[in-house]
Formats: sequence, structure tokens, C-alpha cells
Amino acid sequence: MSRDAAISRVTDYFEAGQFQSDLADLVTYRSESQSDAPEARSECQRYLEQAMLPRLNALGFNCEIIDNPDPRGGPLLIGERVEGDDLPTVLTYGHGDAVLGQDGMWRDGLSPWKIVEEGDRLYGRGTADNKGQHLINIAALEAVVAERGSLGFNTRIVLEMSEEVGSVGLPEVFKAYKDRLTADVLIASDGPRLQPDVPTMFMGSRGGTTFDLVVETHEGAHHSGNWGGLLSDPAMILAHALACITDVRGQIKVPEWRPDSLTDSVRAALRDLPVAGGQGPAVNPDWGEEDLTPAERVFGWNSFTVLAMVSGVPDAPVNAISGWARATCQLRYVVGTDPEDVVPALRRHLDAHGFENVEIRCHDRGFFAATRLDPEHPWAQFVGDSIRKTSGELHVLPNLAGSLPNDSFTDILEVPTIWVPHSYRGCSQHAPNEHVLKPVCRDALRVMAGVFWDLGEQGGPKS
Repeated sequence: MSRDAAISRVTDYFEAGQFQSDLADLVTYRSESQSDAPEARSECQRYLEQAMLPRLNALGFNCEIIDNPDPRGGPLLIGERVEGDDLPTVLTYGHGDAVLGQDGMWRDGLSPWKIVEEGDRLYGRGTADNKGQHLINIAALEAVVAERGSLGFNTRIVLEMSEEVGSVGLPEVFKAYKDRLTADVLIASDGPRLQPDVPTMFMGSRGGTTFDLVVETHEGAHHSGNWGGLLSDPAMILAHALACITDVRGQIKVPEWRPDSLTDSVRAALRDLPVAGGQGPAVNPDWGEEDLTPAERVFGWNSFTVLAMVSGVPDAPVNAISGWARATCQLRYVVGTDPEDVVPALRRHLDAHGFENVEIRCHDRGFFAATRLDPEHPWAQFVGDSIRKTSGELHVLPNLAGSLPNDSFTDILEVPTIWVPHSYRGCSQHAPNEHVLKPVCRDALRVMAGVFWDLGEQGGPKS
């Protein structure tokens, strides 16, 4: 009965092919929370009832599946495994919903709802985001229980089916069930490692707000020869409006969108972190805030993105001036940005530049606020030391560049949050050909078994 034996046990689970088999089963659930189809809602329910509940019950969890108080959201599972009133309590989390499968857009030989193995890659929707990640953590808990006979701490779990639509309903559930979800720390997994071969730990995330910018100048489309020079071009107006939000290299020009939280301590934490190399697209060193390093731009600063834009009928253009143009935009923001002022600040900025006719339409979905925990926090130090003991190396981020429902944990449940991601940046999450790397999954299983073993043995940080 030892730490090495627990890690060996979970390694055998991977090398015997059981992890791949279990993940293949999870991928078959078409749990598309972004779909309006009734069968998508039932698949989300079935994922919790058939894939998660039996396994968690076998692990000693008492679980309940509850309806989402928000009609836009899917069901949630909350569970608890109690070993002693005098023991620390660890909360963990995952989401079983996935973005749209995008059937027909994957390359030949691949399907979103069936695992396909090619070399070190396991393809399938949800493999990286997030089915594979919470499967790793559950399997690591199982390995510790099998080796020790107990965890040595109490555990609570939340599995939601609405993360990909902004975790709608999650704050309300946390408020209603707070007594059943309080804990000493959250240890969960989502997002990517900075590099595939080195574990990453982060303690918060950037926030995100999505909205449309719309210009409507006249009704219908009109012949560009007869009306060119007489009718306003909405696409041209929208292009100039977008150009006043950032400069040509993407530097933000809205004053309230430029945060004041990139402190010396945050800069120090980001100083040696890699953002280039490994797998994934090449980083453009000349994009973003000129006076910041690439790591500071993505982890310590805000970024504005045009996700999509359209005017007329791009697939079948005609000689006509469209009456409208639309751009779907997003601001990813760090601590130090007022989320309630993101849209009002943009309105003021557009008006000041003469774009009163550009309408801002906020998306009717939840959004995540920015959060950040000090890397020197005792729980961050404890988990970091455990990971280094297993892997030797660790990248530590004050916050993830992406967005998570971390604010519900920090602001409602009031727990310190530690995230240990089990994917990598080239995984194609939210896109066709999503996949995980088998070496990353193997290493992650070992890392998490070590973390959970150390927690049960030491009881968490001493200060």
C-alpha cells in the first residue's frame, strides 16, 4: 500500500486499454447542449444516469440528479463520499455536455461519436472537452481507493450538462445546494496544458462576453449599379466600426477594456511560460499588445475577437448593396475588468467615434466572470508540489486564457480553485477532429493518482 503502487495501478488501467474503452463509451453519448433537438436533452440525461451514476455509486458516492432551474440548461449530478467529519473535503467537477458534433465536417475516417485511434491520438467529440478529463480524475480516485482502501478525505462532485452554453443554471444550483457543495478546495480539470509533455496548473480563468454588432441601413438589397454611391454600405460601416475597437495588430482601443491587474507578481509568474512550440498553430509574435510578452497577452491581458461576420449572401453574391451587416464578437478579459461595464463601455466608445448606428446585441446565454488565485496560495503550493513529485516539471498559471464557470466556485461556494488540465492546445476542441493524446492521458492519470494519494496521506497544506 503506497503512492507508487496507486500510480502503478492507474498506469495499468491505461496500458490494459481500459481507459480507451471507457472513453469510447462516453463519446457515444450525443450530449450536444448547443442543440435544440429534444433528443440532445435526453442524451444529456442519459449520460448522467447511465454513464456516470453507476460508476460513482460503485466508488461510494451518494448521488442525486437534479433538474436545471434554467430551462435552457441540462440536468446536473451532485454527489458526496464521506469518510470522516475531521477530514478535509475536496470538490471536483466536470461537464459531460459537448459542443455540436459537426457531423460531416470531420476528415475522412473520423466521426464525432465514435472513438478512432490513430497513432498517439484518440479522436471523438468530447475526448478533450471534457469527458476524457473527468474520466481521468474519477479513475485516479478509484485507483487510490483500490490501493489504500479509502481516500483519506471526503469528496464531493458536480457534473453538469450545460457548460458549453455558458453553464446556465449552475449559479442558481450552487446557491440552492451550497451546504452540500462546500469544500476546502476545488481540484478539477478542463482546458489545455501549455505543452503536451509538461503538466499545467492554473487557479482561475479569463472571463468572456459575446455579442453581435449589427448595422441596418435600408430595407432589402438594391442593385449596386443603380444605387451605388446613393445608399450606405452597411458592411463598410461595420468594418470601420470594428477598426476603431482595435488597431491593425489587435491592440485594444476601448479604454475600459485595458485592465490594470497585470502586476509585477503576475508578470513574474508568467515570465518563463512557453506559448509557442509543441503542436498547434504557430504563434504570431506581432499580434496583440506590443509592449507585452506573448504570455502576458494571453494570460494577463484582454483580447477582442471577431468570431464571424456576414453581409449579403457570401455563398451566392449578387450585384446588390445589402441592407445589413453583422459581426459576432467576443471579449476575453482578466481580473481588473468590470464585467458589467464591458458593453456600456463599448457603446460609449462607438458613439464617441461616430458609430451611433451600430447596434450592440448581447447574446442570450450565460457568461463567465474572470477569476484568479495567487500562485502562492497554500493549496496551490500543495497540489503543485505533488505534481512535481510525480512528473518533475510543472507550468503554473495565475489563470487560464479561456473561460470556465470558475466564478461560481469562488464567489458562491467560496473555495480556492485548482485546475489541472489533461488536454493540449492542438486538440481541436470545439472544432472537427477533436482528439486527446494518449501520452498526455497516461501522464495525467499518474499525476492525479499522486495528488489524491498525497491529499489522503497528508491531509492537505499545513498552513
